[in-house]
Amino acid sequence: MEVSFIANTKDNLLVNDRIKLKEVLVIGPNGEQVGIKSIEDALTLASYAGLDLVLVGEKGNPPVCKIMDYNKFKYEKNKKAKESLKKQKINNTEIKEFRLSPVIDVGDFETKIKQVTKYLEKDHKIKVTIRFKGRQMAHTDLGKDVLIRFAKRLEDLSEIEQNPKLDGRNMMMMLVPKKQEK
Repeated sequence: MEVSFIANTKDNLLVNDRIKLKEVLVIGPNGEQVGIKSIEDALTLASYAGLDLVLVGEKGNPPVCKIMDYNKFKYEKNKKAKESLKKQKINNTEIKEFRLSPVIDVGDFETKIKQVTKYLEKDHKIKVTIRFKGRQMAHTDLGKDVLIRFAKRLEDLSEIEQNPKLDGRNMMMMLVPKKQEK
């Protein structure tokens, strides 16, 4: 039995006249098994029902076709995919990293506060790091003060998940958005 498929991707199932098989196992619109039919008979059944014949199981012996409304099927599939993507985005909050300097200027500090505020409102975690260069390593307490001041400015929007911690030449702190009561 020669089997040829025009479209063989996940999204593009073979429909109606694009199915080039001799006989198929037909599943009715309500899920009932109609039986093994020639492709002409299966197409006739589908047209009488006002629906499409869709090849759903090409690997079966014989291949399986279902009588369904193909456009509605595609719509439902896309809707489920969007919904699962939406849930996935909710579950996977991103971590945004911001770098500060132990000798940061007031204007730069305010700019970073504004940027971080936008991300906290979108429920992202924030990783704030300070990299110490050269002799700044002797004054890590200045960097810690900058991080604490940064967290205090954002305390109405965030909580400290991880206190400032020195790791080599870097000091980092994690901020998470506060849970809003509804």
